[in-house]
Amino acid sequence: MFRKYIALMKGGIMEMLHFRLSIFVLIGGNLLYLAVVYFLWKAIFDSAGTESVNGMTFESTLIYLVLASALFNFMEMYVVWNMGRAIQSGKIVLDLIRPMDYKNYQFWEFSGNLVVQFVTTFLPTFVAVAVITKGAVPLGWNLIAFIISVVLAIIINYDIDFIVGTVCLYTESIWGINIMKQVIVLLFSGATIPLAFFPEGLRKVVNFLPFRAVYDSPLTILLDGTQITEDVMNTLLIQLIWVVILGLFSRGFWKISLRQITVNGG
Repeated sequence: MFRKYIALMKGGIMEMLHFRLSIFVLIGGNLLYLAVVYFLWKAIFDSAGTESVNGMTFESTLIYLVLASALFNFMEMYVVWNMGRAIQSGKIVLDLIRPMDYKNYQFWEFSGNLVVQFVTTFLPTFVAVAVITKGAVPLGWNLIAFIISVVLAIIINYDIDFIVGTVCLYTESIWGINIMKQVIVLLFSGATIPLAFFPEGLRKVVNFLPFRAVYDSPLTILLDGTQITEDVMNTLLIQLIWVVILGLFSRGFWKISLRQITVNGG
């Protein structure tokens, strides 16, 4: 049963390795972004005149944002673009007649990207941060919980992308929808600004949204300690609940939305 999924993963890996220049462009763009983040937050903490702002130091904020950027580059799957282009070109019809569930096909088609991006972006960044900070990143049983949390975050992130991609069946548009999705997810997941800096009222709202489970939850588990505490288990449980809710909703929304499909391409 899993042989066809492994084949799709291998195909994704080969495709990513074939376009090696894109990997170097991604790494270069990430380094530029991290330089901007460093100087921006250094200026913020210098102007604050204190070592800690909202319970976070400059070092902890920088570590959080560096790892958040690495997680984003690792988990980004470009599902919305792929689905949108397939809808616009008419290729979606060929995808639907494949002897494989469409949602599963999309996930495993991009799973090879995850493997390559993990090796080329997240893993080197994580090792570099752990070495440079000399123990600022706790390494213990929290790593196991972190890995589980990242797996759940990948599923949640994919379901969000799949839901947004399904919207393209109605709009037949990609760019604006995907940009709006990225802005919302990056903001309310803590990837752009740590959630500790949000006003208390907004933090309470964010706690009821699925976006926090994408980046903030894994990073909080990783950075808060070496033990698997009750808070860690609660965080994983919340992520699991979102996996179930978004999984059911995405499939239901997809089945309903297929009635709206039109083919404009050849």
